[in-house]
Amino acid sequence: MTSTSRLAALGCAALVASTVAGCGSVTEAVSGGGSGKTIAMGTTSVTSVLDPAGAYDNGSWLLLHNTFQSLLSFPAASATPSPDAAQSCEFTGNDATTYHCTLRTGLKFSNGHSLTAQDVVFSVERMKKIADEGGPAALLDSIKTVEAKGDTEVTFHLSQPDAVLPAKLASAAGAIVDHQVFPADKLLANDKLVGSGPYKIDSIAPLGSDNKKPGTVELSANDQYNGTEQVKNKKFTVRYFNTGADLKAALDRGDIDLTDNSLDPGDASQLRTDQQGGKTDIQIAEGDSAETRYIAFNTKDPLTGNPAVRQAVAQLLDRKVLARDVYARTVQPLYSLVPTGVLGHNTAFYDKYGDPDVAKAKQLLTAAKVPLPVKMNLTWSRTRAEGTEGAEIKKELEASGLFQVNVQQEADWDKFKKGWRDGAYQAYTIGWTADYPDPDNFVAPLIVDGGAYHTGWDDARISGKLLPDSLKLADRAAAASVFAQMQNIAAEAVPLIPIFQTKSFYASRPYITGVQSTVDTTGVFRFGVIGRNK
Repeated sequence: MTSTSRLAALGCAALVASTVAGCGSVTEAVSGGGSGKTIAMGTTSVTSVLDPAGAYDNGSWLLLHNTFQSLLSFPAASATPSPDAAQSCEFTGNDATTYHCTLRTGLKFSNGHSLTAQDVVFSVERMKKIADEGGPAALLDSIKTVEAKGDTEVTFHLSQPDAVLPAKLASAAGAIVDHQVFPADKLLANDKLVGSGPYKIDSIAPLGSDNKKPGTVELSANDQYNGTEQVKNKKFTVRYFNTGADLKAALDRGDIDLTDNSLDPGDASQLRTDQQGGKTDIQIAEGDSAETRYIAFNTKDPLTGNPAVRQAVAQLLDRKVLARDVYARTVQPLYSLVPTGVLGHNTAFYDKYGDPDVAKAKQLLTAAKVPLPVKMNLTWSRTRAEGTEGAEIKKELEASGLFQVNVQQEADWDKFKKGWRDGAYQAYTIGWTADYPDPDNFVAPLIVDGGAYHTGWDDARISGKLLPDSLKLADRAAAASVFAQMQNIAAEAVPLIPIFQTKSFYASRPYITGVQSTVDTTGVFRFGVIGRNK
């Protein structure tokens, strides 16, 4: 998912630090405490579409994980999905082509309609039928048919083995929608959405990056919820901001109670230092993150379609300087498509290119008879470092004497997405948040058949052999060596260059509790575990 890509998935395990017995309702969860005051969270992950069939970025999935249920969900700090709307799910047979789930009874949408197996079938078929170009339908490509038996039995028949289907169903792509409310062939307006998750949407101010005030969503606890998550607050508001500076100012003024991982790197680093020195009462919850950032290339462009140009950029990029000087050590250098902490991580790009080396970069370009200096456009839209990231990349490339780089911003997120889909850019920086914490989600959606960023690149060794082989391996540990081969191929061709993976820094006022318990590599921020003691 763009950071966009934004990954919930499976379980009757609690979506908090401890496991609970049984699955209580939200009414039970919120009746025992809390001040009843609204908790307001700020984010710069601006979004515009919330219908699960068209939503595929951080800002939308942040809400969908908390307002819809999927058959499965990821318990806190776990990469293994567990039942959520389902009571149980399993592959039948040994070839990972048939997947069966039994739903729990008593499930309801926030409007009181029953949630049944028919809604699950409708949700999957609708997602695939609409196939919105900005949506996550591709995650469900392996599903050939899905059928319901009664109100609680669902069987998925796959066109090919797909051992990561449980994780895909646990993401927001697996959100179950009400067949009596959602149209079968088009997206539903944001203010009409109905889900069965722990929260329901009460009101939405206009969403979209073209607004000076890019939106507010007000939520309240869903008294129809019958799921696995605790809910410690009755009202939750998400406020969207265009810049990290705006977000920090709102926190300072007390307009919001906490932030997600959207603060500008310098602000996050300074708050951490001030907290450690006793100079602020703002709390910082720091943790691991699987959020990554890349330089993507349009491989159909006459310039960046030349592998030597892309390889030369990979040879010159100094990730350590970017992490230190631009991101104030709130990120760590990344040398593979799969980040540290996720099965399948390796150091393919470092193994191939090592430390920055001007002589090697020049040799690549001259051998390919590329005219020097290389005049290249680099486009960006949103980053926690604002324009300093592109400026540093430009500085590093131009310091070699081999490149002249024109850095340009497309501030409108929707226009930026359209630009990369239309092949309007040569090189562009973009973030990725996994839909599910499996190496498959850092490879298949990024580099197969052009990937989510429409690079135009594909390699038959990956798409025709290695990736299908990996999907037969229900034991994901056994797939690690296969993903290493795929990443090595990508490091040679360079459709993308991994730059860094972030560390998570969530800031909150001193009366806010529970933030640390939802900071993990699943990428799911759970509104329900956040409380306030005044």
